[in-house]
Amino acid sequence: MTPTLGSLEQVDVRAIWPNEATSFTPWLAGDGFALLADTLGIEMELLGTEQQVSEFKADIIARRTDTPDEHIVLIENQLERTDHGHLGQLLTYAAGKQAATIVWVAREFTEAHRAALDWLNSITGDHFEFYGLEIEAWRIGTSPAAPKFNMVVRPNDWSRSLKVADYGSVSELKLLQREYWDALRQRLLAAKSPVKPQKALPQHWTNFAIGRSGALLSALVNSKDKQIGAVLELTGPPDKLWFKVLAQHKDAIEAEFGAELSWEELPGKKSSRIGLYRADSDCQKKDDWAAQHAWLQATLEKLRTVFAQRVKQLPGDAGPDEEPA
Repeated sequence: MTPTLGSLEQVDVRAIWPNEATSFTPWLAGDGFALLADTLGIEMELLGTEQQVSEFKADIIARRTDTPDEHIVLIENQLERTDHGHLGQLLTYAAGKQAATIVWVAREFTEAHRAALDWLNSITGDHFEFYGLEIEAWRIGTSPAAPKFNMVVRPNDWSRSLKVADYGSVSELKLLQREYWDALRQRLLAAKSPVKPQKALPQHWTNFAIGRSGALLSALVNSKDKQIGAVLELTGPPDKLWFKVLAQHKDAIEAEFGAELSWEELPGKKSSRIGLYRADSDCQKKDDWAAQHAWLQATLEKLRTVFAQRVKQLPGDAGPDEEPA
């Protein structure tokens, strides 16, 4: 029997959002925020809309929750074809807010503005990311319209890694670490793990969001001691408040986790750690990567299960984050 199928019909975005400021920006900062984050492949939390930048106002300001540092996201949107005025606003607001992830959403991108964002991605370091997204709406028959983002510009991680290697500014070990994290990333994506990976970088750690700024999961490699680790990294309020609160429930946490954990207050540093380490794990031995990555995946997923809700219930706001030592 031949199934009855409907036909997709594109809907004018202006019919859904008649006004940029009063309808599209509020939707993008509200119901559309999760769809935007999912399309970008990042995790972030909203800080505000119509944020003052000198005598101007930025559409949406957010903060990444999947990076170890204080990483601001600027989102500029328009329901028309891209123009030079909005490109200027994008750069002005990014400078004013010290944004590191810059997102331009529009109904249609011109080739010139695509090229401009591609050029910005090519000349800036790994800390900066420029995205261009086109917004569409579709429906079947009389069904409600469904929004869809099309990624037209994104950071070119591959070309950036070549640029770093060509200039010789990164050691062979750092490049191996990047390959190690990329292999772990591919494993997590293939398994549809609840632990969502970010892009692989040439460093001895990689981070994963856990739902709150100032707290994240980290996977670590120590090539000197031939050890790997999976930890909850806390860079929250001063005086190690979050670590001390969780330490009060150490027995219950370890019982739920199913093993004794390493509780590292790290005096003299802003961050603290709670996690587990695996000895005899040399990241330079590629034939052992599968076993190491299997252990990291299982341990990270267990840490997320045990700590995700506990972290969200911790008191106070996080201070500035720092990278794992």
